[in-house]
Amino acid sequence: MLQNRTIYLLISLLSLAAVGAALISQHAFDMLPCAWCVLQRLIYLGIALWAGLAWAFGKERGGRPWLACGGILVLSGAGIASAWFQYSVASQLFTCDMTLADRIMRATGLDESMPGVFGIYASCMDAAVEFLGMEYALWSLSLYAVLAALAIAGLVRKHST
Repeated sequence: MLQNRTIYLLISLLSLAAVGAALISQHAFDMLPCAWCVLQRLIYLGIALWAGLAWAFGKERGGRPWLACGGILVLSGAGIASAWFQYSVASQLFTCDMTLADRIMRATGLDESMPGVFGIYASCMDAAVEFLGMEYALWSLSLYAVLAALAIAGLVRKHST
């Protein structure tokens, strides 16, 4: 059975891998992201940071897995909601302008300060791309579900941070 520190490390690495895959898709294969795509990148980075901090500061005995795993669970839930919205609603829209994702990303300023990572270059409809027969948004939703399941596993474990 995995120790919680191992779970935190796995969650962090999976989240960073998701962002890495998105950046490779964008820069090597010209799959331009929409506002919902880049919002999910931000959520993945938030999960990676939260899990990384839990890994770095978790103790072998005691600790606060409810805080670490609870935060990961909340962020994973936000990711699931955003990926589902992208798949079921936003991908049918001609534009993502003024959607929640667009407003959040513009409010952070990351779209302008780090355009290579958080720049919004496509409409939601144009960004609905398939990989191995499934839309990217559903792949993302699936990974968020895996991250949530790992966080739940960390919550139910006793005395092993």
